[in-house]
Amino acid sequence: MALFKKRKEERKDDLWEKCRSCQEVVLKRELERNLRVCPKCGYHFPISARRRLEITLDTGSFEEMDPHLSPTDPLKFKDTKRYVDRLREAQEKTGLKDAFVYGVGTIEGQPAVVGVFDFSFMGGSLGSVVGEKVTRAVEEAYRREWGLVIFSCSGGARMQEGILSLMQMAKTSAALARLKRKRLPYLSVLTDPTTGGVTASFGMLGDIIIAEPGALIGFAGPRVIKETIGEELPPGFQRSEYLLEHGLVDMVVERRHLKGVLAKLLDLLYH
Repeated sequence: MALFKKRKEERKDDLWEKCRSCQEVVLKRELERNLRVCPKCGYHFPISARRRLEITLDTGSFEEMDPHLSPTDPLKFKDTKRYVDRLREAQEKTGLKDAFVYGVGTIEGQPAVVGVFDFSFMGGSLGSVVGEKVTRAVEEAYRREWGLVIFSCSGGARMQEGILSLMQMAKTSAALARLKRKRLPYLSVLTDPTTGGVTASFGMLGDIIIAEPGALIGFAGPRVIKETIGEELPPGFQRSEYLLEHGLVDMVVERRHLKGVLAKLLDLLYH
């Protein structure tokens, strides 16, 4: 009887997903059909890197670059678990070598170098391999003289790699400065959440900064800020709409419209 009950619960979990915003239960197939946006309240669920590429780039146009780059553990880091074990678990869970995927393709016919974070891989944290791949994406855009699009979704620097992680902030920013001197467009798309070292470096360096609705965007989280300053924070603080109102992002675009908006911006900036 207990086994039957367990299987019934598993089947239910396979069919439904609870919205983190409105708490409504939504059919998973309906959620997927709606690009993982809640049909009840419009909440934008996190989305895998592969799915993001699928809905953004023209069918069959994407060519992944450096898919086999994999992080190591030079510090032999261990907290409650060894870093190498965390990496192995994340790789098995996501099918990725690390938290960032990039390559070349077209968006409604517009050529671009496109990079995407996957939050499911250790919170999309910025380690040495992620920083290297972001830098290579920038360099590829420079070499081809194409625009660059990066979708950020990250908890910040990967502490298990120490200074090797933190130096990626300067490394990626320096690469983008070179791209800027060549007057090539960089579109930064901030999704929920984009925080820490990614926000403090390439996340906020786009020529045009776009955010998905309701995305948490900031350096430190709202709880840390509240405890530090000892004051209540304004409603919607660090959400994309608040940042748009205060001039920190250029536009807030729903997921279903992003592909068209990116294509139009690339076309405009190419000419």
